[in-house]
Amino acid sequence: MAKKQHIAIYTTASVPWLTGTAVNPLFRACYLAKDGERKVTLVIPWLSLKDQELVYPDNINFKSALEHEAYVRKWLEDRTRFISRFEIKFYPGRFSIDKRSILPVGDITDIIPDDDADIAVLEEPEHLTWYHHGKRWKEKFRMVIGIVHTNYLEYVRRERNAAGAFILKHLNSWVVSIYCHKVIRLSAATQDLPRSIICNVHGVNPKFLGIGKKKKEELEQGKPAFSKGAYYIGKMVWSKGYRELLKLLKKHQKKLAGLEVDLYGTGEDSNEVTEAAKKLELPVRVHPGRDHADSLFHDYKVFLNPSTTDVVCTTTAEALAMGKIVVCANHPSNEFFKQFRNCRTYNNSNEFVSVTCKALTEEPSSLTESQMHELSWEAATERFLKAAELYQGTIIVKPSKLPSKKFASLSSFNMERKWEDASAYLHNAVAGTELARRVFGAIPGSLHPDEELCRGLASSSR
Repeated sequence: MAKKQHIAIYTTASVPWLTGTAVNPLFRACYLAKDGERKVTLVIPWLSLKDQELVYPDNINFKSALEHEAYVRKWLEDRTRFISRFEIKFYPGRFSIDKRSILPVGDITDIIPDDDADIAVLEEPEHLTWYHHGKRWKEKFRMVIGIVHTNYLEYVRRERNAAGAFILKHLNSWVVSIYCHKVIRLSAATQDLPRSIICNVHGVNPKFLGIGKKKKEELEQGKPAFSKGAYYIGKMVWSKGYRELLKLLKKHQKKLAGLEVDLYGTGEDSNEVTEAAKKLELPVRVHPGRDHADSLFHDYKVFLNPSTTDVVCTTTAEALAMGKIVVCANHPSNEFFKQFRNCRTYNNSNEFVSVTCKALTEEPSSLTESQMHELSWEAATERFLKAAELYQGTIIVKPSKLPSKKFASLSSFNMERKWEDASAYLHNAVAGTELARRVFGAIPGSLHPDEELCRGLASSSR
C-alpha cells in the first residue's frame, strides 16, 4: 500500500487569537484532511502563561498544550459541524510586543519526525524563517511551500521607515529563496518573491455561508432581510483601515448626512479610535470586538472596508458570504472579490461617497451556488492543491535537485545551488549568534526554549 502524502502546516498564531494566521491555516488543515486521502499535521505556537495573557482575549489561558489542543478542536468543530482527522503539534513560541507577533523559539523543524518529513507548508514563510536556526527546511522536507499572508512592507512604510522597508524587502526575498521551493501569494498586494505565484487559497468559515443562504431565502420570499445600515469590524489598530475610514467620513460629513456607522473591534488603538469618532458630526458608534458570525451582524446591509494593508481581507470575504454589499478600495488586495456583484469598489474619496450612498439604497444581489462555492473552504482547498501542485500518488523528485526554468544549463544550475547553499550557511551562522539576532530584532534569549516553555510542551508529546 502506497504511503500517504504527509502535509505539515506550520503557522504563526493560534485561536483563541482570532487573527488570519490562526484561523485560516486551521481551516486549511481541516479541509485537507477531510477526505482522508492524506495525512495532515497542524503545527502551532505554544506560549508561556505570561505571553498568553498578552495575546489571547477574554483572559483565556491554558496550563498545558493538551488543554490548548482541546480548545482548538472544539472551536473548529463548532464551526464546521464535522470532525476532521488531522494531528495538532506545538512548537515553542515567544510574543514580540514591538512586532505584535509570535516568533518561533529553537529549531521548529524538529517537531516533525524525519520519517514523516514530506511536505511543509509555511504560513508566513518570511516570518517563520527570519530567525530560523537549525535544519534547513529544504533538506528536511521534500517540498516546502510558503503562503504569504501579510503585507509587512506596507506596515513598515506606514511608519515612514524607508530604510527599514528596503532592508525588510531584501531580507524577505533572501530567506524565502533559501527555504521555500514554491511560494503562494494570496494577492498582488504582497511583495514579489522568488518562485511565487498569486492565488487566493483561503475560504470562509461555513457558518457565514449558512447565514448567507438564510438571507437569500428571506430576499426571495420578499421579506426584509437587512434592517441595519453600515458597519466595519476588525482589530482596532489604526493600520487596519480605521484611519482611512474616519478620514473619509470626516472629509465628506455633509454629503454623507444621515449615514450611521458602527465600528466593532478591540485593540491597542481602541481609545484613540473612540475619541476620533466622537469628534465627527456623523453618528459613528464604537463597540468592543465580537465574533463576526454573531447574530448582531446578520441584519447589517453594508460592510465598509477601506483598509489597504490586508492581503486578502477575511472579514470582507465573510461579509460577502453573508450576502452583504461590501464597499472597498480598488486595490490589489481586493482583486479576488471583484467577481462578486455585491463588491463595490471606489478609486477616490468622492467615489467612496457615491458608492456608499448607492449601496444603502439598494438590496444586495443573491449569491449563486457557484459564488458560494468559490467562497468556501472546499474551493480554497482545490485552489491550494492546484497552485502547490500537490497530487496524491505522484512521485516528485525534490525540486532543489532539479534545474529551475530560469537556469537552463547545468553550470548555471550548479552556480545557483552553490549560491543558495552559501546563503543558507551564512543565515544559519548569523541566526545562531545572540548578538546578531538582537541586532536584527529577535527576542533576547529566543535561540532555545526555556524551562517554562518546555514544561508546557511536555504534555503534547505524551
